[in-house]
This record gives sequence, C-alpha cells and structure tokens, in this order.
Amino acid sequence: MADTRRRLRSGTVVLGGVGLLAAALTACSSEPDKRCVDRGSYNLAKGYKVVSDKNCKTTKAAVNADWYYGGKKKGSWVDGGSFTKPRKGSGSGGSSSDHDGVHRGGFGGGHHGSGG
Repeated sequence: MADTRRRLRSGTVVLGGVGLLAAALTACSSEPDKRCVDRGSYNLAKGYKVVSDKNCKTTKAAVNADWYYGGKKKGSWVDGGSFTKPRKGSGSGGSSSDHDGVHRGGFGGGHHGSGG
C-alpha cells in the first residue's frame, strides 16, 4: 500500500512539472513573429523585402520601413502577414462576433436553411 502511494506522488510531481514546462513555453511564444520590411518594396510574387531592424527603430531610415507581423519568410522576402500587430491571445479564433464565414459550434447548427 505504501508503495502505491509513493508511485502516485512521484507521478503527480512529474505531471506537475510537465504542466509548468508547457505554461513556460506558451508564455515565451506569446510575442508575435515580426520582421522589419520596406513598405515600398512589395512584389506580387515575393511579398515585402526584409530590411535591417534598425530601419524600424529610427525615423531617419533610408527606406519606408515598418514592422510586419506573421507571414512566411522566403529568403530575404516575407509574405502573408500584416502590418497590424496581433492582439494578445488572438491565435485562439477571436470573439464570437467575428463574421469570417466560418461556423464553429456543437450539434444542431440551426442557422442554416434546408432549402433545395
């Protein structure tokens, strides 16, 4: 009986440690992925040209630079992101008032007609 209790306690410690590690990793990744880009460099096939971060930190930059959030980087170009900084926790789907055409929910979905 004492053996069983000892195993349960050690299992709880391991599970608790895993939970703390997961929370720490989540907190570290909450900062959005951002890159400094030249706003005037947009190319339909490539996106925006990535430039040195110092261009976004000064008003005396030689290019029209701004922070670009998200997107996919391909070489020295990035596309598919936004110049708008995401809100904290925005990766979870947003609020229920968003009208993005995607319907989420449980059973029933009584909002759709059954016309034919």
